[in-house]
Amino acid sequence: MTPSWRERGALLAGRTAGLAARRLGRGGGTALPGLVAGALAPGLVEELSIALGHGLVTVTGTNGKTTTAHLLAGILTEAGLDPLANRSGSNLERGIVAAYAAAVDRDGRLPRAERRIGILEVDEAELPRLYPRLRPRVAVFLNLFRDQLDRYGEVDSVATGWRAMLAGPADTIVLLNADDPTVATLAEAVDRGVVTFGVDDDSVALTGPEHASDARFCPDGTRLRYDAIYMGHVGRWYCDCCGRRRPAPDVSARDVELLEDRARFTLAIGGSTVPVELPMTGLYTVYNAAAAAAAAHALAVDLDTIARGLAAVAAPFGRQERFAVDGRSVRVLLAKNPAGLNEVIRALAASSPPFTVLAMLNDGIQDGRDVSWIYDADLELLAPLAPTVVCAGDRAEDMALRWHLAGVEPRAIYQQTERALDAALDLTPAGGRLDVVATYTAMLDVREGLARRTGTAAYWSAPDVAAPPAAPPGRDRGIEVTR
Repeated sequence: MTPSWRERGALLAGRTAGLAARRLGRGGGTALPGLVAGALAPGLVEELSIALGHGLVTVTGTNGKTTTAHLLAGILTEAGLDPLANRSGSNLERGIVAAYAAAVDRDGRLPRAERRIGILEVDEAELPRLYPRLRPRVAVFLNLFRDQLDRYGEVDSVATGWRAMLAGPADTIVLLNADDPTVATLAEAVDRGVVTFGVDDDSVALTGPEHASDARFCPDGTRLRYDAIYMGHVGRWYCDCCGRRRPAPDVSARDVELLEDRARFTLAIGGSTVPVELPMTGLYTVYNAAAAAAAAHALAVDLDTIARGLAAVAAPFGRQERFAVDGRSVRVLLAKNPAGLNEVIRALAASSPPFTVLAMLNDGIQDGRDVSWIYDADLELLAPLAPTVVCAGDRAEDMALRWHLAGVEPRAIYQQTERALDAALDLTPAGGRLDVVATYTAMLDVREGLARRTGTAAYWSAPDVAAPPAAPPGRDRGIEVTR
């Protein structure tokens, strides 16, 4: 379907607004194009769902949206498709429309539309409003953790919105994290195909008491029990009152090996297995990879192509992204809630000491105003490793106090990012690694500083994946074209 003249004009106006914003140094133009185009043609979200030859995939959840969408884009590029994604992480309606505007040509048309597939990360609270308009071919639900309580409320309120959204008839394939009880029980609201994914490896289960658990009860109100907890409330759960229990996942990660800078596991789908190596570490990254693999499987991508795609994708911006600065390696790790920070701590604990940490805490709108969540993360686990710590950000003093109570005395405290980065680099020995652990707006700030120092492209302009090769006539490399 060709966009109307009004829609094409709106997309071109949005595209021009984005270019102007970048040239004027007003940021990456990741929201403004969508605001401009959407105001001129309110139906662009619906138009996008029609324009893409292979339909679209939505990815939502508290943690892992950007990484999962990024990994899925790599797989589908390997499969010969051309993903259209809101890779900057702008995941409200304006960000989705902005991604559409950025992809059109000078005539306002979407090039290679027959080869395009949308991979859209969508804010978990925004999804119920956008879901019926996007009409996704596949919808991925990753997890629900406590995050930005001043905006989202408790996880149960988000889950209630999802349940109501899924209750209506649709032809969407719904992908659920079997290990998250709040997500897994969404299957009860779905009267169509459901695919589950998860981890099947008790060697990576937590051995201490559960801490940052945000789903303690089953829908009937009975406290959940666990055979194994992998992170937070995610694991092999069951209710001994009503009989609900974690379903056996259709797509699973087994034989997980978490190394300092990468992860290995065996991907199992439908009785077949393949070894996978990711250029990122952490169990949460393995979950993201399993979700991406499940989505690709639902799109009829073969197992070997999935494995190749996962292995070839570099880390997305700000999520274990690496920079080389003055003979030192710098790794940027996003941590925006207790569950996410605990997984970052787990990854740091696998590092070889000594190591340096730049811990950055902001309280912007995108971070959440309430920073008390840092006390629900287990920083004490890092105290025996004696890391060298510098604290920074708008709430640097709060971050420093948290490290002090965990048994680690910060070496320096700065609010200004560049000064903090200089101090942390000075404290990192030549040939060593600096790990930057930052909330969302702090991550964007420090990532911009690192990009300037290293000549790296801004996060909104660096392509996630290479353009796919053209498919031979009459051959579609295993992907269904019809919706």
